[in-house]
Amino acid sequence: MQKITPFLWFDDNAEDAINFYTSIFEDSEVFNISRYPEGAPMPAGTLMSATFRLEDQAFMVLNAGPQFKFTEAISFYVNCETQAEVDDLWAKLTADGGEEAPCGWLKDKFGLSWQIIPKALGEMLADPDPAKAGRVMQAMLQMHKIEVSKLKAAYDQA
Repeated sequence: MQKITPFLWFDDNAEDAINFYTSIFEDSEVFNISRYPEGAPMPAGTLMSATFRLEDQAFMVLNAGPQFKFTEAISFYVNCETQAEVDDLWAKLTADGGEEAPCGWLKDKFGLSWQIIPKALGEMLADPDPAKAGRVMQAMLQMHKIEVSKLKAAYDQA
C-alpha cells in the first residue's frame, strides 16, 4: 500500500460508492472489506471499512454516519489523455444525481468532487505566448465539461 492514502467518510453507502467507482475505472480492484459485527453502531454486516484502488491510486473508505460531508475543498483530479476519456468519465460521474460545475469540476452522486481535465488544457495554458494561454483560459472559464476542440479554436485564434 502507498504511504499516504485518501480516506473517505461515508454515511452508510461506502459499498455502493466502491462498486460505482470500480465500475467506472477499468484498472481497479477492491483489496479488503471489513463489516460491522453485532452490537456495532451500524447494522451487522454493513460495510465498516474497505480499501480499493482506481488506476494507481489506493483509497480507504469508512461508513460512519452523517457527521461529516464532502466539500469542494478536496477533489480528485483526473488527467485525461483524450476528449473521449473526458466525455466518458464526465457522463459516468455525473449520472444518477451527479452535478456539473464550471471549469471541468463535477460532484458525483455521493457528493465527492472530481476534476476531469484533458492533458491538452495544461499544455495550452503553459504556452509561453500569454495571448494564446489567455484565450484558452477565457474559453475554459465558459465551460463546465472541458472541450478540447473549443480550447484549440481559442488557442489557434489569430
